[in-house]
This record gives sequence, C-alpha cells and structure tokens, in this order.
Amino acid sequence: MFNAQYFRTFITLVETGSFTHTARRLDMTQPGVSQHIRKLEQYLDKPLLNRQGRRFALTETGRRAYDYAVKLFAEHEHFRHSLDDDSLHAGDCRIASPGSVGLMFYPFILGYQQMHPGLTVSYSFAFNHDIVKDVLTGRYDLGIVTELTNQPDLEHEPWHQEPLCLVVPADFAGTTLNDLMALGFMNYSSGINHASQLLRANFPGEFRTMNQFPKQGYTNEVAMVLDAVARGLGFTVISRLVLETSPWQRQVKELALPQHVYETLYIVTRAGAEMPRRYTQLLEDFREQRRNTLYGLSEEPEFDA
Repeated sequence: MFNAQYFRTFITLVETGSFTHTARRLDMTQPGVSQHIRKLEQYLDKPLLNRQGRRFALTETGRRAYDYAVKLFAEHEHFRHSLDDDSLHAGDCRIASPGSVGLMFYPFILGYQQMHPGLTVSYSFAFNHDIVKDVLTGRYDLGIVTELTNQPDLEHEPWHQEPLCLVVPADFAGTTLNDLMALGFMNYSSGINHASQLLRANFPGEFRTMNQFPKQGYTNEVAMVLDAVARGLGFTVISRLVLETSPWQRQVKELALPQHVYETLYIVTRAGAEMPRRYTQLLEDFREQRRNTLYGLSEEPEFDA
C-alpha cells in the first residue's frame, strides 16, 4: 500500500546520509526508520539501498525513487498552498493582459515570485476580446483590459490610469498639428483611439479626425510600433508603460503637451467570483509602485467617469 510517510523518511535518509540523523530529525527510533525503508522496498518490490555496514549507496531504483519523492512532495505543497485563499503570497495566479500592460507588469511579477517562492503565476499577453473570452471560460481568473464590454457574466473595476504619450522621432523639430500631419501616423491595435483622445484634448480647434493624418503603417504588436517611430516613419500615441519599457526609447522622444490624457485599465473577473487575497495583494503592490513612479507625492488623477 502506498504510504507517503515512507517516502518522507526515505527523502530524509538520502539527504542526511544517516539512519541515526534521520531518526533524530523525524523524532523516530532508528529501527523505525529501517522499518519504513523496508516497507517502501517491499511496496516497490526493488532494493533502494546498497548497504555497506553503517553506510549505504543508492541503487538505480533508489535514485529514481528519490527524484520521484521530491517531486511528489513539492507538488503536494504547491497544491496545498493553491487551496489557501487567505494566503497573501502563495498559490496559483492566472492572469491575462494586453502587451502594453504586460511589458512592465510581467517583469514585476517575476521579481515578486523570487521574493515569494510559494506563488506561481501563469500570464498571457492577449488582446482585449481574447482576455474577455478566456476569463469567461475560466482559462484565466483575472484579466486586465483597456476597454469595457457589455458582458453580463463579467464584472469590471477601474484599477489604474496610465498617461498617454505623443511620441515622435528623436530628431523631430515640429510642434504643431500640421507638423504631425507632415510626419504621418504609425498605427497599432489601439492607436487610432488613443491618438484621437490625446490630439482632441490638446488641439481642440484644429483636430477633427485621424483621417487628417497619412497612415504610415500598422502593427498588431504595440511593443514594436516605436521601432517604426525611431526610424522616422511617423509618430504614434502610446501608454507610458510602453515607452518606459521600449528598447527604442532613446531613439524617440515624447512631445510635451499641456493637457494630460490617461488610459484607464480595468480589472475584469467573472461575476460573483471572489478573488483570493494573493491576487489583491499582487495587483495592489504593483499599482502602488507604479503610482509612486508616476506621481510621487503629488495627487494622482481621478478615474474618468
């Protein structure tokens, strides 16, 4: 019969290299340790140890049994922690977000996991509509989206706001809307919407629609759009998250504008679902770090209605 304690005793024996030390660590007698090993050998129907007086060496079966036992107990601990909704830093998290968020949030998560080894995170970079679908089907417990959806089975909650940035090539000398028209626009999945909001707020008497601007190209990967801007092919409007994580940030520059416009990020979950505390803690820790970077001690913007 399978007995997990026999495997636990075997692991301790291999790690200490001594029946005496194993007995002390597990608060057993030495004959009790020997009995556990014999019972495990009987269960597996193969010898685990080559005994040489008080010393021993693992057989091939013994090496394989040790590797299996270590994995077995590691999976057990992982499973146990995953059931603990009250744990702040242990268990599974399944999260999806657009690339514009994940470029900074995912590296933060990796550092977070290094500090909290009991936490495991599965992270997906996806478009808004795929995130909504995956949260609905249960593939992910929580999504971060940039747009609201009319889906009654989902709940949306404003989470964080990121400034939108008008980004031009580093050698661009213009300042007017006509200068931007002459340069042309580099588009991506949310580019038209973001550019419309920012330009309308800052050029209210001149801006009408994005149809005023020559379209210089399109990519569905927001992280790559600054490559085109760095090459002088056009301007774009992106979240500051993207600008700060871009390898091309020194080949481009943000054009200063008087009116700030923000992209609101929403947390989306299944309606009625209660998120374990580890999700809340992870999201809050990242948001606080990001707010301190963006606003310091100054007052952050209110969420748009």
